[in-house]
Amino acid sequence: MYDTLLLIVDDEERFLKTTSALLAKRKCTVFTATNGMDALEIMDDKKIDVVILDVKMPGMGGVEVLQKIKEKHYLSEVIMLTGHSTTESAVEGLKLGAFDYLMKPCDIDILIEKVREAHEKKQSMEEKIQHAKIGKIIRHPGRVFNGD
Repeated sequence: MYDTLLLIVDDEERFLKTTSALLAKRKCTVFTATNGMDALEIMDDKKIDVVILDVKMPGMGGVEVLQKIKEKHYLSEVIMLTGHSTTESAVEGLKLGAFDYLMKPCDIDILIEKVREAHEKKQSMEEKIQHAKIGKIIRHPGRVFNGD
């Protein structure tokens, strides 16, 4: 896997420790948070590629955290993860822009594959944005110097 900047958000410390260790072995730079507020602070401080986000957490729930992430860091991909699945939360998360929705316990190989796919999607979107910016410069080179 690429060197993915990954944030795992879950209120279960044991899950965080185990999952972050397994993903770090797969060339991910892993950050962790036990609540939504800490996760959002990390998102503001680091250029996170992929977030693995628990749906059920005390305080700010996963769906609310997802919404805030997508408002401010719209290119970061979010994989929702829960042990208490409901169809409503899955549909709501996907409508708000989650990349995918997985059940706990999740096979680590499946999770790693989803992280890889999510990272590739983010990279593809970043490339499209860069191509659009370059196209704009080529079409209107004077704007580069005029500040338009």
